[in-house]
Amino acid sequence: MDPNYEQPTVTLKSFRALPSEGIIPSFEIRLNILNPNAASFQLEGIVYTISIQGHEVVKGVGKDFPVIEGYSEETIKLTAAANLFAGARLVMNMMDSPSEVLEYEFEAKLDTGGFGRSTRIKEKGVFRLDGKNSIPDSKTH
Repeated sequence: MDPNYEQPTVTLKSFRALPSEGIIPSFEIRLNILNPNAASFQLEGIVYTISIQGHEVVKGVGKDFPVIEGYSEETIKLTAAANLFAGARLVMNMMDSPSEVLEYEFEAKLDTGGFGRSTRIKEKGVFRLDGKNSIPDSKTH
C-alpha cells in the first residue's frame, strides 16, 4: 500500500450508437484513463451499465486491456450490444415518442489491481441515433 497512491482519472471520451443490422442498437464506448502515479498498473477489468431513456439496456464486462504506464494515459474501447428484452422495451417507448436524440447514463467500475483499488465513474449525456456525434470529454463523478 503506497501512501502516495492516487486513483486513476477516468473520463468518458466518447459514446456513440453504431450502425446496426437489426432493431437492437450497438454502442461504442471510449474511456480515457490517466495514471497520475510513477508506477504502472494493469487494468484488470471493467464492469459497466448503460441506461438509455431510463432503461438499463446494456450490462457488460471487459478485460485484457493494456498496461497503463506511470504518468501516462490510454484510451480503451468497449463495444456493447443492447439486451434484447430491455432493447425491445426501449424500442417500444421510442415508437410511442420518436426522437433522434436520446439521454444516456453510463456507470462503470474499473478494477485497477491491488487491495481496494477500484475507480467508479458515472456520466450522463445525450447522443444521436444516426451516430453523427460523440460526446466531448467530461468529468468523472
